[in-house]
Amino acid sequence: MDSKSKDTYHRRTGLIYVCAAGIFMLGMSYAGVPLYRMFCQATGLGGTISRGHDTSKIETMQAVPERSIKIRFNADVASSMRWNFKPQQTEVKVLPGETALAFYTAKNPTDKPIIGISTYNVVPFEAGQYFNKIQCFCFEEQRLNPHEQVDMPVFFYIDPEFAEDPKLQGVETITLSYTFFEAKEGFQVPLPGYMTQAQ
Repeated sequence: MDSKSKDTYHRRTGLIYVCAAGIFMLGMSYAGVPLYRMFCQATGLGGTISRGHDTSKIETMQAVPERSIKIRFNADVASSMRWNFKPQQTEVKVLPGETALAFYTAKNPTDKPIIGISTYNVVPFEAGQYFNKIQCFCFEEQRLNPHEQVDMPVFFYIDPEFAEDPKLQGVETITLSYTFFEAKEGFQVPLPGYMTQAQ
């Protein structure tokens, strides 16, 4: 093989490696968000609530009257999502061990139906393990017809064990944040095994 052939071979090989790396990075950018979300849900990291819809304690839990917590509500939409989405209330006060109900409003201002799917997180992140949703609209497709507006409930409680956690003694405010993304027809957010068994 002469030097010109070797040079051509090395350029072609290098180009193949660069293209393969680019395709791999593009694929990982699409897979990164759902993989990160699944990791956070499984571990409770990143403020994601790790227990799903836990209703087992509701009948027996006792409120902790000396520990009032302000729950703030935040709403976001992804850049490609054309809905208007906002909380109906900016905050509520709850006691650990007490249930609460809040509402978000979503409106499709466009002239075509749009399907959305939401994710959520809790800040401070350490409080995510104590934040239990009994009913919510997350991880389920929501279809809004043109100019349709809907109210979406979130029924939740803060586990009474929150009051006993020394890392959260100074925490007086928790923020629950939802983000809506546009989903294509039939798109389903993959759920970790523990959430599919609980449903």
